[in-house]
Amino acid sequence: MKKVLMVLFCSSLLGSSVAQTSANSTPVQPAPVQPIPAGHSGNPLFPGWYADPEAAVFGRQYWIYPTYSAPYEQQVFFDAFSSNDLIHWTRHPHILDTQRVSWAKKAMWAPAIVKKDDKYYFFFGANDIHNPEKEDGGIGVAVSDHPAGPFTDYLGRPLIKEVHNSAQPIDQFVFKDRDGQYYIIYGGWGHCNIARLKPDFTGLLPFPDSTVFKEITPQHYVEGPLMFLRENKYYLMWSEGGWGGPDYSVAYAMADSPTGPFTRIGKILRQDAAVATGAGHHSLIRIPGKDRWFIVYHRRPLGETDPNHRVVCIDEMHFGKDGLILPIKITREGVAKNPL
Repeated sequence: MKKVLMVLFCSSLLGSSVAQTSANSTPVQPAPVQPIPAGHSGNPLFPGWYADPEAAVFGRQYWIYPTYSAPYEQQVFFDAFSSNDLIHWTRHPHILDTQRVSWAKKAMWAPAIVKKDDKYYFFFGANDIHNPEKEDGGIGVAVSDHPAGPFTDYLGRPLIKEVHNSAQPIDQFVFKDRDGQYYIIYGGWGHCNIARLKPDFTGLLPFPDSTVFKEITPQHYVEGPLMFLRENKYYLMWSEGGWGGPDYSVAYAMADSPTGPFTRIGKILRQDAAVATGAGHHSLIRIPGKDRWFIVYHRRPLGETDPNHRVVCIDEMHFGKDGLILPIKITREGVAKNPL
């Protein structure tokens, strides 16, 4: 199953090298640009139409888990990519697909991954449901012994299927707080919910006030939430605008609690008409033990008009002395080589 034909793409064309199969994704052929500086990743990070990247560090490797960017009916699998240095990436094909999730049929989106007790838990959205009473789908969980899978359905059903607080059950992110409590933050249709996960990820725990789903929607929120903790402040980030248009972007808020209240501060990632359009739906990499951060996101190459023609990119993220996130300039060169 894992024996695949590997093709090495020239870094002078793509700004990075990657082991890549071509069976289920169309290689990106970007327009010629100025050469990428030596020792830099280049953007996009790897060939293929991918979006909604989830980034993680496991051991001494970087991992990226994106959505396969194609029409919904073709979004029936997930690939993963690993790297030791942010420059050279290896593709791990079909770590999860609809053959291993009986209730998932299409629109497998925006994964999130957590390592817990030597297991890897892979959260994903499926089926783009609009009416839970008539449709099966929502947010599911898969599990594996290895970050490259293969993953298998953990529950045999969606973890979250119903629409609560008007939030479509998609675009989940899993956040571990200082006390060890895991939260799931999710939502489309302009609404964002937070809920507490059971320790074994088989269900949800009520909050002390007996509610299960709390809405934490900030101003202009659309989808793609992410939460992290830095210097005792909780940061909530999300995507704004339409995913298929040039106004797609990332904004953020800060609070003293994972349940907020979160007041929008402003945008920190957006398109650059000289570089790429539609920059959004991101995740973060923090170098272990350091206050050094990278933002991993998708964008659309210049000249592309197909909404699904999206690629995964990386740039560095910085903070001001007041803890505010500084605006990020999207680049062609990406980031410098950084072995773990």
